[in-house]
Amino acid sequence: MSPSTNRRAETQAGFTLVESLAALAVMAISMAAIGSLSNSSLRSGLYVERHLAEIETARKVMAALPARADLGAGSLTGVLDNHQWRIDSTPFANSLTPLNAPIVWEPQQLQLRVLSPTGALVTIDTIRLRKRSGK
Repeated sequence: MSPSTNRRAETQAGFTLVESLAALAVMAISMAAIGSLSNSSLRSGLYVERHLAEIETARKVMAALPARADLGAGSLTGVLDNHQWRIDSTPFANSLTPLNAPIVWEPQQLQLRVLSPTGALVTIDTIRLRKRSGK
């Protein structure tokens, strides 16, 4: 083997400094993208956990509502699991029933608002039937 062939093999072995820096740059960009996705996933997981706590509190409040006859028009407030809640009850405007029709049940609109310790607000609107008073 001639000395010129041997020198050519020695100079072509390995990576150059530019190739190594390019590989490190690509790896750094990949790691930054993975870190960003991980952070985004963590934040959305925490949001879902907080929102679930608010919905669970709203469910508990709705399950413990007073009896139909006891909840007239007005408001109820309270605190449950460190969440403030408020229920507003109003008669539901019903234009489908004739004016002189004998009605035993009337619709009642309920609006439940749950305020979490972090300041997030969940509002649930629903309607339930209430026995008409005096019938």
